[in-house]
Amino acid sequence: MLDRLPQPGSDPLWSLISAFRADPRPGRMDLVVGVYRDESGETPVPEAVRRAEARLAQAAPSKAYRALSGNAAFNAGMVRLLLGDVPARLARTHAMQSVGGTGALRLLAEMIAAARPDATVWSSDPGYINHRPLMTAPGLRFETYRLREDDRALDLDAMLDDLKAAVPGDVVLLHGCCHNPSGIDLSEPQWAEVSAFCAARGLIPLVDMAYQGFGDGMEADAAGLRRVVDENPTVLIAASCSKNMGLYCERTGAALVVGESPAAIAPVGPLLERIARASYSMPPEHGAAIAAEILVAPESWLREVDAMRARVNGLRSALGDALEAEGADPAFAGLRRQKGMFSLLPLGPEEMRRLREEFAIYGTDTGRINVAGLRHEQIAPLARALHAVSRIRTFARPSPAAPLQRQVELIG
Repeated sequence: MLDRLPQPGSDPLWSLISAFRADPRPGRMDLVVGVYRDESGETPVPEAVRRAEARLAQAAPSKAYRALSGNAAFNAGMVRLLLGDVPARLARTHAMQSVGGTGALRLLAEMIAAARPDATVWSSDPGYINHRPLMTAPGLRFETYRLREDDRALDLDAMLDDLKAAVPGDVVLLHGCCHNPSGIDLSEPQWAEVSAFCAARGLIPLVDMAYQGFGDGMEADAAGLRRVVDENPTVLIAASCSKNMGLYCERTGAALVVGESPAAIAPVGPLLERIARASYSMPPEHGAAIAAEILVAPESWLREVDAMRARVNGLRSALGDALEAEGADPAFAGLRRQKGMFSLLPLGPEEMRRLREEFAIYGTDTGRINVAGLRHEQIAPLARALHAVSRIRTFARPSPAAPLQRQVELIG
């Protein structure tokens, strides 16, 4: 059997990470891995997490098996965090703990395939590369809609024009905030248009909420999702605690299904539990127990998220200022107004290769950089390097036909 296994090539993202680690140059920059870093270059454990872990250690709860649906207090806390403490929403929602946000997406993909195996999932181009394999693994079709930015904001007309080909029962995959990899978010009026579009055409929104709190704030980042939930009979949600709680390796997430009524979601729990049982059985407890502790009294944690968001926004502003001072091309201006950890540089594979080879700056060939991985002392050399490699390039907006695989990422 083993001699018949396929021989896949090495993962390009991990190859970049390995190359960075082997680079001896002292000023090298890792802008590849999708984690938040502080000014020392470390990914910190929030104080709220440390305190929650200390309380759990002192209580020393049993390590016996939990339920297939995971930690019930965590599930209830995540529903309130995402949807607000609104009884009409809560009554229509079933939540299940998952193995990170990725696990939530896979659970929901399997559920979609069980309910409607002929459904097509529509995802943004550019988009997060793991969306495609997660959705197609259970046999769902996968198509894309354009996600482009003009001089001010997302080009919503292009997006909705592509989605006109979707049929009732198809799924529209939306980034709840802080789009990965582009940083281009829907505005409040655009969320209203997308929500109305889905409701009118019988499309099912699937909202991937991986960065709540990193855009405009915990409540503001959930506003678009909450509108969609209020205006659509069925909404699917995948949420992650990796970024805003720093629980990356704890793999803590949740899958939520919102139905038209409490009766409509009655079959959801048993189906998701059956899917989980055939995959990983039950999710890990430790990260969910930490998150549940935090969500009981979240005030200090929310202040820490505010500080992380302010730091990322400050890095964006400082990089925008430095690029402007260098006389860099206006195509870089979007870095300042985009949201969250990531942005796509207006550079191609050759320019990104030059950044690595000549300046020891590691981004991906598609141009994605992790702004949240920067330190302030790196801003000026990064701006100089970006200006240097971009002077040989003629800037143009991506073609509407630009293929998805040229502008997608795996990690983050």
